Amino acid sequence: MKRLTVLLMGLFMTATSFAQTTDNKPPVRKIEVTGTAEMEITPDEITINITLREYYKNKTNKVGITTLEAQLQKAVQDAGITKENFTIGNVFGTNYEQWWKKKKTAEDFLARKQYVLKVNRLDKINGILAAVDEEGIESVNIAAFNSTKMEEYRKQVKANAMKAARTKATYLLAAIDENIGSVIEVQEFNNDQYSDVRPEAANMRMFAKADAAGAGVPDSNIDVKTIKIRAEIRAVFGIK
Repeated sequence: MKRLTVLLMGLFMTATSFAQTTDNKPPVRKIEVTGTAEMEITPDEITINITLREYYKNKTNKVGITTLEAQLQKAVQDAGITKENFTIGNVFGTNYEQWWKKKKTAEDFLARKQYVLKVNRLDKINGILAAVDEEGIESVNIAAFNSTKMEEYRKQVKANAMKAARTKATYLLAAIDENIGSVIEVQEFNNDQYSDVRPEAANMRMFAKADAAGAGVPDSNIDVKTIKIRAEIRAVFGIK
């Protein structure tokens, strides 16, 4: 029993001694900084929604969605846009007759179709819209911007943010005659900012209503604003 007591006391003293040694270890000398970088790019992939609707001409003759779709499809082909970049996004319709009307006819139903058009710039959109019956165009809007090289640009911006963090840590430590050591911890944040379309782009449909048989509808030279890619890096470096 005495031998066991001595052994336990020895283990306790060893553990206490180890804990004291660990607690007395000098703290890691380090510096924490934030590095940021930005890049503005022009989108080369613009998604446009075009909605066509059936309507009555002179209140008697119905202009069908098939006719309007054929006009739009031909205009898209003439603009050199491939089939995979011209798709149907949605199909819907309305019936303006009263609900108690017993007999319904095909003429009562007015169909609508939404098309999704992807282009690399906006300079052909006016010509496309001008080739479609203006009364059949319900709405046109830009749905999204993107770049086919987005991931490549993101990597570059993140790398620049990391370099900025190291540069900041280096000159801050130099101010107090210290030298930067190896990196201890890195944390990244994405801060992409998609700018709005230029206000003039909202006038695309107005150009489409111009008389194509007259002076013609010029291709628009209006472009969208750039996409701002921003990266932020939090980095912890050791101090030598």
